[in-house]
Amino acid sequence: MIKHYHIKLPVYPRGFHLITNQILKATTDLPEDGVAHIFIQHTSAGLCINENADGRVLEDFEMVFNKLIPEKGLPYKHTLEGLDDMPAHIKSVLTGSGISIPIVNRKLALGIWQGIYLCEFRNHATPRNLLMTIIS
Repeated sequence: MIKHYHIKLPVYPRGFHLITNQILKATTDLPEDGVAHIFIQHTSAGLCINENADGRVLEDFEMVFNKLIPEKGLPYKHTLEGLDDMPAHIKSVLTGSGISIPIVNRKLALGIWQGIYLCEFRNHATPRNLLMTIIS
């Protein structure tokens, strides 16, 4: 069986934002077993699973991404939407646009320290749309 959920996230500022609870609220009837695939329908933001216990991890992510892919100093050609646009596209390639999580006993089988994150790479973002597909 396949089921789809459309999840609209509010506008988040640039950075890494824990969205695990929003995902769980949108999917109250998970199957006994299966796989959840979450896909972000945007090219300047990404998704990841990572540490959810220490907020400094997210600050370090932001710092490293900004050092690796700066807004200024590189001769980007795609600049019509602002200095942050092309770097946001590159950063989203690094994080990826989708994650898959096993479903066990009607729960997402995340590890004890794992959370689902929206990786927002734009300075002035818009609401983000996710498509979650449950396969059981």
